[in-house]
Amino acid sequence: MLIKEFRIPMPISVSEYKVGQLYMIAKHSNEQSAEGEGVEVVANHPHEDIEYGAGQYTEKRIYLFSRLPQWIRSLIPKIFYITEKAWNYYPRTITEYTCSFLPRFIINVKTCYEDNAGTHENALSLDESQLSAREVDFIDIAYDDINPKHYKAEEDLRTWHSEITGRGPLTPDWMKSDLKPMMCSYKLVSVCFEVWGLQTRVEDYVQRAIREILLVGHRQAVAWLDQWFNMTEEDVRKYENEMHIVTNEKVLHHQSNVVVSPTSPDAVSDLPEEATPTRRSWFSWS
Repeated sequence: MLIKEFRIPMPISVSEYKVGQLYMIAKHSNEQSAEGEGVEVVANHPHEDIEYGAGQYTEKRIYLFSRLPQWIRSLIPKIFYITEKAWNYYPRTITEYTCSFLPRFIINVKTCYEDNAGTHENALSLDESQLSAREVDFIDIAYDDINPKHYKAEEDLRTWHSEITGRGPLTPDWMKSDLKPMMCSYKLVSVCFEVWGLQTRVEDYVQRAIREILLVGHRQAVAWLDQWFNMTEEDVRKYENEMHIVTNEKVLHHQSNVVVSPTSPDAVSDLPEEATPTRRSWFSWS
C-alpha cells in the first residue's frame, strides 16, 4: 500500500471554502464530462454520523478509460467505472474509491481543512505507524508545473486577481508569507492494488494522477473565487443539484445505449471500437 499526505495551501479561509469546495466539484465535474464519459451522480443526500454529526453523503460513478495509460488499458475492459463514496462532515471528509471489476483496488482519502499554511504535522490524527509510512507532499497551486492541456490563462494564479476580495496575484513565496487568509487542505491518500507484478507500478501511477487532479481542482477553486464567494450554502446546494442533472444527462445519454455489463470483461472485449465510450474525467474530490 502506498500512502501520501498531500498538503494544499490556498489563499482563502476554511469557512469560505465550505461553499467553494462544493462549487468547484460541481463545476469541474460538469466541465470534464461529455456524452458517455465523466461523472454520473448516483446519490446526494444528508447523512448523520455518531462521531462526526450532520454531514452529506454522495455516491458517484466515474467513467475514465481514456485517461489511463496504454499498458493499463490493455489489461482491463473498455467499459468500466470507479465508484466514489464520500462522507462530508466539513471540515473533515472521508472518501472511498473502488473499481467496478477489481475488488482488490481501493483508494481511501481522509481530508481535513485548517486555517494555516500546512504547518500542522499531524492534522489528520495519524498513529505512529501511519506517520512513519506516509510521504508528505506540498502542492503549490500557483507555481507547480501543470500539464499544458489543463492550463487556462484565467486560472493562472500568478496573474489572477479577485475583483470581489482584492486577493492575488500570488507571488513565488506566497506559501511562506504572512498572507491572510490562508488555509490548508490536508489529504491522506492510501492506494492499494493487490495484484502481484502490478501493485507497485499501479499504485505509483495512481498517486501521480491524484496529485495532478488535486493541483488542477484547487487552482480552479481559487481562480473561481468571484463566482462563488457571495453564495450561501443554500445557493451552492441548488447550483450543485442543477449541475448534477446536466452532468448526468451528458454521461447517461451514451451509457443507456450500452447493454454490456461493466463487470463482464469477456463480453466487453468483443465490442466494436465505435461502441466504446472514451473517458476524460477522473475523480471529483471532496
